[in-house]
Amino acid sequence: MSMHIFGHEATEEKAENARLSSLSGMNKILQSASSGDINVTNDGATILKSIQLDNAAAKILVNISKVQDDEVGDGTTSVCVLAAELLREAEKLIAMKIHPQTIVEGYRLASIAALAALEKAAVDHASDAAQFRQDLFNIARTTLSSKVLSQDKDYFANLAVDAVLRLKGSTDLEHIQIIKKVGGKLTDSYLDEGFILDKTIAVNSPKRMENAKILIANTSMDTDKIKVFGARVKVDSTGKLAELERAEREKMKAKVDAIAAHGINCFVNRQLIYNYPESLLAEKGIMVIEHADFEGVERLSLVTGGEIASTFDRPDLVNLGKCDLIEEIIIGEDKLIKFSGVAAGEACTVVLRGSTNQMVDEAERSLHDALSVLSQTVKETRIVLGGGCSEMLMSCAVKGKKAIAAEAFSRALRQIPTILADNAGYDSSDLVARLRAAHYEGQSDAGLDMNQATIGSMRQLGVTESYKLKRQVVLSASEAAEMIIRVDDILRATPRKREAV
Repeated sequence: MSMHIFGHEATEEKAENARLSSLSGMNKILQSASSGDINVTNDGATILKSIQLDNAAAKILVNISKVQDDEVGDGTTSVCVLAAELLREAEKLIAMKIHPQTIVEGYRLASIAALAALEKAAVDHASDAAQFRQDLFNIARTTLSSKVLSQDKDYFANLAVDAVLRLKGSTDLEHIQIIKKVGGKLTDSYLDEGFILDKTIAVNSPKRMENAKILIANTSMDTDKIKVFGARVKVDSTGKLAELERAEREKMKAKVDAIAAHGINCFVNRQLIYNYPESLLAEKGIMVIEHADFEGVERLSLVTGGEIASTFDRPDLVNLGKCDLIEEIIIGEDKLIKFSGVAAGEACTVVLRGSTNQMVDEAERSLHDALSVLSQTVKETRIVLGGGCSEMLMSCAVKGKKAIAAEAFSRALRQIPTILADNAGYDSSDLVARLRAAHYEGQSDAGLDMNQATIGSMRQLGVTESYKLKRQVVLSASEAAEMIIRVDDILRATPRKREAV
């Protein structure tokens, strides 16, 4: 294997970036070179995809963190760190003249043994609703412990669990809307039943509507000018011009009548609604909401059970959205529209507050990670213990053929609890040695108690994680490491030569 793969320590650098951001809660400030915008985050996937890369092997590590983010939502840092540790161990073995194929085979056997041990340790409380909710709460707390929300993790863990349990087993997070409003403090955030649209109700429209029948549309409600490009109309008197304008108004009035014929009392349009049609709709007692952008219209359609219409000739074919109450509410200094009692009972809105835009953005990323992991756990209900316990359990289980490579895999797994202890500012060599000894003595729930700087029972401390998350981390990291170990050279195409004019 050529050493080009490890050129400029690219894989190690990536892991270092991810490792420093992980678990200890150390943030990175990401500044855009073009716009100067800044992001403050410690989310592994966000950091890694923001870094410009030339090294091909490092790009594979970024890809596995993206896949982890899409698949489970959390563990993006862990997967990069584990893959980089596996590569670091492989580099040492290659220096000892051990063939890459032997290392790959050893890693594969070791990952099978590790995953078997993980599956054996997993427990399932899906049949006991109260215990399962406690498991979800513990998973959310563990996920949020390394995030900006760590100070208020109990509050946000409860909020996330309540939101996910409303989905009734679905993994579609579209039903959970997150609205960010700067102001107040993080604990002013709350979960609201129903759907909140970040728009205002039109002037002269009713500000409150019960038993709403909603027509959601994507149609132009501006003055219907001649829409043919390059077309011209010549008139020889102002009377003719007034006639043209009257025809336009009649056309718009007919369109408004067609909309009102649907028997609705609320009209939501994705595009602008001009003053004339707005006043006509208000006269008919119809609440008007304009410029509800594409995402707002799509989500509103999803939660109210209505269809997005663009023509209004056949009212009998259009599904109207329904909800019990539409009203205007105020959050901070902004007016928003709240839809209560929507058709999709699982719909809810999380309103996030915070002192700065960066704080609120990072809170959203943290909460999204927790919601993703919880929604996956509701589907795959098994859980495992955190705090380095699962990694040490897998590390102790890895034995057998290709012993040198298997031992290297075991050492890489032990790096996770080592990094945990380092990031908390404790003596990792002492703690990890004691943790390993505890596991060999049969204490299968032993892990790192980061509050007391000692070894504790993760089951009693309630430090649990999703089985699917841990499994995906080991699978992705070992597959990525195997792929890079198999490479013996990186070939780059020569840049296109610019010919002198």
